[in-house]
Amino acid sequence: MQEQFRLIAPKTVPVLDPDFRPAILANRAFVQEVKASGTAIPLLIAVERDQNRVSRYDTVCFPPEHPRAAANYFYVERLVKFLLWQFGGWKVTIHGPAELVRYLQACYSDTGIRAFDAQFWGDYTYERTMTFVHAPMPQDVPAAYDGDSAAVRLDWKGWRVGFDLGASDRKVAVVKDGRLALKADGEPLLSEEYVWDPKPQSDIRYHYENINWILKEAERVIQQAEPGAKVQAIGGSSAGVYVNGRARNVSMFRGITPRERFDAEAAPIFQNLQAEWGIPFRVENDGDVTALAGAISLNDGAVLGLAMGSSLAGGYVDDQKAIKGWMNELAFAPVDYNPAAAVDEWSRDFGVGANYFSQQAVGRLIPVAGIDMPDIAPDALPLRLKRVQELMSAGDERARKIYETLGVYFGYALANYCEFYHDVRHVEVLGRVVSGEGGAILLRTAKSIIDAEFPEYSAIQFYEPDEREKRHGQAAAAASLPLT
Repeated sequence: MQEQFRLIAPKTVPVLDPDFRPAILANRAFVQEVKASGTAIPLLIAVERDQNRVSRYDTVCFPPEHPRAAANYFYVERLVKFLLWQFGGWKVTIHGPAELVRYLQACYSDTGIRAFDAQFWGDYTYERTMTFVHAPMPQDVPAAYDGDSAAVRLDWKGWRVGFDLGASDRKVAVVKDGRLALKADGEPLLSEEYVWDPKPQSDIRYHYENINWILKEAERVIQQAEPGAKVQAIGGSSAGVYVNGRARNVSMFRGITPRERFDAEAAPIFQNLQAEWGIPFRVENDGDVTALAGAISLNDGAVLGLAMGSSLAGGYVDDQKAIKGWMNELAFAPVDYNPAAAVDEWSRDFGVGANYFSQQAVGRLIPVAGIDMPDIAPDALPLRLKRVQELMSAGDERARKIYETLGVYFGYALANYCEFYHDVRHVEVLGRVVSGEGGAILLRTAKSIIDAEFPEYSAIQFYEPDEREKRHGQAAAAASLPLT
């Protein structure tokens, strides 16, 4: 078979996946080959999202007449895919060969290979048609602009409420003067978890009333501590995609169908809560708020947060401890360029993060490792992960190979993330997949690859939050989101 885009085998081969082809190695080899040819031309990519905010990625490619120009197509398709899931966006402007723009237009059409992505970002998230524009001149490509809404202040005064909405519980925290409010004995004034079951609920009043109840409970506790005190702002964290305070793709509102009803009832839920409370109110993706909680705990910025649970969640706080307003949905960003790699069941794309850093990844590797679990259903991934952890604790070499494989994946993927997140000093890791002895092996393996093969990133430190931060940190950090 003719080779167009060259895939590079890693020096450290995953023991359970010898066909793994890391994105970073292929991308670097392509750019190196282009530059060595002496014919490199600019490939400038601008991704526009809401509020005219733009993110840029500048690279090179072969000119259309070059014998190796066919390699441009795979490169630009995987690159744009990553940028869309890192930043979010509905409009992509490209200075480079016009043929590449036409190719992407076909990919992101209703019959193209990226129809899912076009619908997710264009129709559902930004409520715009996914658009690709050719820029004849470099100056026609918009400059990067993240906007003022990315800022987060940590030096505010007064009483605030922070909350975090998960699939099975709602967390709420009372925060004063930028810190979790504590009793005299050092325990939180209020930082509690309340059970709920939002996904199957078809009445938006269930969600509204259950969220508002925890906010009212926090207000009651504040007024007990300081009679007459007022809640000055509310900040929230939730899984899903939010644009300008509107819910766009949020699993906890899955029961609100069809899409027209979702847009009318679920999308403005936090705007409606803000109208009722009449104070600053801001909700952000839980991955970003997790990274912010890590930055607060570390007293440092440049934190990339990665949670390996039922899927892969990402978040990022820059060196000024500010949320950038990027989407960071790394579950769908490519990490493996092997065309025969595992296919994500939702997006139908291959080699994306959800199948490499999650319970799904463990489930995929269990039979490859030679482990049989006839008593646990194949789709019972949390139970299958728990069994692997038990085997790991018992010294089972097959379980160890799973974590070593995940560690190799993570080492190369983390280096790749750093190519796009240009300022990373800390990587906050959490989730069930990285818990226990197996998680330690995963992180050690990843760090060894970074140190040996990507020394430019060897200063990066892994950070695992302690139990107190896991319980209270995210809701408390969310309280700092509103700008007042």
